[in-house]
This record gives sequence, C-alpha cells and structure tokens, in this order.
Amino acid sequence: MGRVGLSTDRLVRAGAELADEVGFDQVTVSALARRFDVKVASLYSHVKNSDDLRTRIALLALEELADRGDLALAGRAGKDALTALADVYRDYAREHPGRYAAAQLRLDPEAAAASAGPRHAGMTRAILRGYDLTEPDQTHAVRLLGSVFHGYVTLELGGGFSHSAPDTQETWTRILDALDTLLRNWPPTN
Repeated sequence: MGRVGLSTDRLVRAGAELADEVGFDQVTVSALARRFDVKVASLYSHVKNSDDLRTRIALLALEELADRGDLALAGRAGKDALTALADVYRDYAREHPGRYAAAQLRLDPEAAAASAGPRHAGMTRAILRGYDLTEPDQTHAVRLLGSVFHGYVTLELGGGFSHSAPDTQETWTRILDALDTLLRNWPPTN
C-alpha cells in the first residue's frame, strides 16, 4: 500500500511542477521521492519508473493544453481562432516550461492515440476549415502551424530573441499576420 496522501495523480502533478522548476529532463522518480521526503520504493506502487512518470506528465500537459485550446477557440474563426490557439501554446510554454517540454515527448502509438494529442490536431484542423483548405494541403498546413508555434516558442524560451529588437511580442504578432495571409492565399498544388 502506498504512503498515506500519495496517489498517482498527486505524484504526476508534483512531477509536472518539478518539471516547470528544474526542467523536464531532470524529472525522475528519485527526484520526486526527495520532494516528498520518502524512499523511492514507496513511489513504485503509483508509477512504474521514471519513464512512466515522464509519460504521465506528458499526458497531463497535453490534456491541459487541449483544455485551454478548446476554451480559447470557442466561437472564434479565421485569424481570430489562429491567434487564440497560437497564444494558448505560447502562454502555456511561458507559464509551464517543463510541462510544455513534456508535451513534446514522443509517446508510444497506443498512448498517443489515447492522449489529448488528437484533440490538438482536431483544433488545428478546425481553424483551417475557416481557410477552406482541403487534403493534402490541410495536413501540410497543420504541420506548418505546429512547426512555427513550437519553433518560435522554443527559441523564445531559450533566450534566442532576448538580445535584439524588436520586442518578441511584435514579432509574434507579425508572424501570426503572415500565417493568416499565407493560409488565405495557400499556393495551389502544381
């Protein structure tokens, strides 16, 4: 039986907090045991190992992001929806850098299918319906948006833009303007 007060959910949430504080790559069962001042063995009735813990944190992060995205997209379309979803990812990464990193963890196919990952793709596809894209262009656009959102956020979090003007918010706004223009004028297939 696990230590009183410990549960899988509590440990995963504590692991997510730890990831935000020290970085996702530093989260282990041992580090979590130190946080609770318990022996590592007492956590094994709740998580199998560090990989299991990290996977559970990734699933939590994907769920949190999808919930925020659903709320942000309600009643929006076109550029307004594009900006809302982009801001969800950027804001989440700033507030929860470790969890955001966890959301990028490569999951096994079964875990990925059962995760909130498909909700993310669905939200992006919902935005793209406002731009009247069909397949395969819609899939190309999903990949483009994911690449731009993640790439910008990762570079910004890493300090890649901190030593030059203009302000990163101005650049972010211009990028979203450019994406909107591109999506409205998607090049035809040759």
